[in-house]
Amino acid sequence: MDQHPVIAAFLRAMRPPGENTVDTAHDLSTLRVTGSGALPSVFPVTELAVAAIATAAHALSDYMGQQFGHAPQVTVDRRLASFWFASTLRPQGWQLPSARDPITGDYATRDGWIRIHANAPHHRDAALAVLQCPPVPEAISRAISHYHASELEEIMVAAGACAAAMRTPREWASHPQGKAVSSEPVFAVHRYAVRSASRPRPDSPGATTDDIGHRQASTGSALPDQPFGNYHPLEKPADLATPDRPLAGLRVLDLTRVLSGPVCTRFLAGYGAQVLRIDPPFWNEPGLEPEMTLGKRCAGLDLRIPSHMLQLRGLLADADVLVHGYRPEALARLGLGEAERQAIRPGLIDVCLDAYGWTGPWQNRRGFDSLVQMSCGIAWAGMTDSDRNSDDDSSSHTHIPSSPPAPLPVQALDHATGYLMAAAVLRALSDQMGTECGSMTRLSLARTACLLMSEPAQVSDTLAPETEDDWAEAVEMTEWGPARRLKAPCIIDDVPLYWDSPATALRTHTPTWQSQD
Repeated sequence: MDQHPVIAAFLRAMRPPGENTVDTAHDLSTLRVTGSGALPSVFPVTELAVAAIATAAHALSDYMGQQFGHAPQVTVDRRLASFWFASTLRPQGWQLPSARDPITGDYATRDGWIRIHANAPHHRDAALAVLQCPPVPEAISRAISHYHASELEEIMVAAGACAAAMRTPREWASHPQGKAVSSEPVFAVHRYAVRSASRPRPDSPGATTDDIGHRQASTGSALPDQPFGNYHPLEKPADLATPDRPLAGLRVLDLTRVLSGPVCTRFLAGYGAQVLRIDPPFWNEPGLEPEMTLGKRCAGLDLRIPSHMLQLRGLLADADVLVHGYRPEALARLGLGEAERQAIRPGLIDVCLDAYGWTGPWQNRRGFDSLVQMSCGIAWAGMTDSDRNSDDDSSSHTHIPSSPPAPLPVQALDHATGYLMAAAVLRALSDQMGTECGSMTRLSLARTACLLMSEPAQVSDTLAPETEDDWAEAVEMTEWGPARRLKAPCIIDDVPLYWDSPATALRTHTPTWQSQD
């Protein structure tokens, strides 16, 4: 890895908390990096892609080493890794619908720029209610031009909309949320004490139990007396796993949406995990479903309906892994707080993410990749690289340069965090082997942004254009039509990456686990 110093630095930062930085299960020299070129950016985006994918692949290799006695070699192709951070699906004879609402975008304010994220209908409605204008970009531009950026940001957030004013890296570093997230680890891991298989439960809505973990946690509402599902020991996933399908038998309950969580569960499904994704009736991702539902069963539940909540609890009781992207305390408000989840499913592997971090004044703020890029200074840095006449880093969004905000060429925060979530799941599986200890791992887009911004951009050739030789041979019959996929960006020796089912629309399946007999 000597020829890839930035990749090596990222890999070190992505190691498990507390792991010795010299003597590790996977020395950096064990990673093979092939290919050439890099995505055009003022930040080392391709290097982040390689490191994040390698971290997930190494975590699977380590897990296989414990399961089967041999940890296979990992190879990552930097060119394919770069492409995978954009999209993998190549429709044959049809087109993907747009993933963006027409009013989503960057708008000039009186003193800078702000980004409105309106891809979800309720976020769109909230933004339009603030602006009181027709839903067309020209009218929105006129309305926004009368506001100061930070002022409109706060108004939008208070109204339930999604927006972010553009800040410089220096402004973000001095902002209370920037300070908070920079002090958080990339992986915030909490391990729970061993619990009995008798499925104990909290005694009251506010109960705390010493055996749930080393710190107290609110449980939300108390569990009813009847158990939810049939408890099975955590060794069950290994019963069905084989060296060429190492995650067979693993049940992953997916409560995530755009975009990190689906990346995580797509990776796990590619090595055999049974992924069941649950979405509410109002949620749609028409531009992303063909890309992200590969290998998953997709069902729907409305958690406002008591019987649907009972169904979710039943699914959770029989899951091995829960992956979710709800904001902090959102599940607790639904009666599924941290301790209660462990009570429903003792030994649960719980991996979650949010946008702006798990501490600080913005820990409950809605956010997406593009908004975090605006907040933390990534979009500003890209803009100043385009606008050579702008001020230096001491400038703020009180100056309006001639160039608009310039985000990363791909949604790298989403994708990188998704692969790190997959690594967190696999590390937790390795850690609990032979025990029934549960764990929770928290990650955030903003912390991944800190990691990306910590290393300098590398001088590199541009990526060679994609050709059909970069596509896998198989034709995937998605629900929307035939398609090809890019070849895998990583190779784990003798472990093929493939999916058991094609991409399908949300809420296509029943909310049940498939038999694994």
